[in-house]
Amino acid sequence: MRFVSAPSPREAPNALFDGTVDVAWGGPMRVNQLHDQRADCDLVCFGEAVTRDPFMLVGRVPRPNFRLAVLMAVRIATVSEVPTPWLCLQEDLRRAGFDPEVLHRVTDHTMPESVYALRSGEVDAVQLAQPFAEELIRSGAGHLWYAAANRGLCSYTSFYARKSVLEAKREEMLGLVRGLYRTQKWLHQRSAELLADVVRPYFPAVPEKVLHAAVARYRTLGIWGPNPILPRAGYDRLKAGLVSGGFAKGTAFETAVDNSLAEEVVREDPPAL
Repeated sequence: MRFVSAPSPREAPNALFDGTVDVAWGGPMRVNQLHDQRADCDLVCFGEAVTRDPFMLVGRVPRPNFRLAVLMAVRIATVSEVPTPWLCLQEDLRRAGFDPEVLHRVTDHTMPESVYALRSGEVDAVQLAQPFAEELIRSGAGHLWYAAANRGLCSYTSFYARKSVLEAKREEMLGLVRGLYRTQKWLHQRSAELLADVVRPYFPAVPEKVLHAAVARYRTLGIWGPNPILPRAGYDRLKAGLVSGGFAKGTAFETAVDNSLAEEVVREDPPAL
């Protein structure tokens, strides 16, 4: 197996079509986007890892009884690096009866810039992933308003590949999904502290206590799926945000997801790593 990095998340799928890679790591959002853009698209998701939305709303003041209606009266900076967090949040607002188009929203901040904007009073709330959210919360400069994971299943991250490649290299792909499932079993059997210690090399600047707390919060929220099967409910919830946000027309679950490998591996019941 050889790992390579795409120049940007949006460019990763191109390598699948030019044949330079066999598998990409992302999710149904990109798969839906490519099904809209390419007549020859046969991309499918086939091994889910992140099964709930990992983003959070952090505000400058405590709001223990937070309701989405609060967002209609504040300044909020949303994630700019990728579209999925905002697309999912705007769907939450629509379902609650609010028009996301009238939000006082800052759309061009990176997450580090949003952290600075909250600390400086430029905005009242920010949309962040870990460990940015935890850094604000533990410092007292921010307060957790809303963990998007609490909306329920919302498929975020999986392996995806061309259907033709999946069929041609099925045994190799089964090995990939088997490794994912064994890792998922290992992950759910270990403490948050151990998990944080394992990923510490990727976050050298994050204090130990912050990283431990960040991983513990994700664990409590159920961010990581128990197995690699991508649930229809999670896919449909994500797709609803893509459609209502005008990002994609929406590809049917049967077209965009192939759970056959994940189901086979789950039946095998391999041991944890």
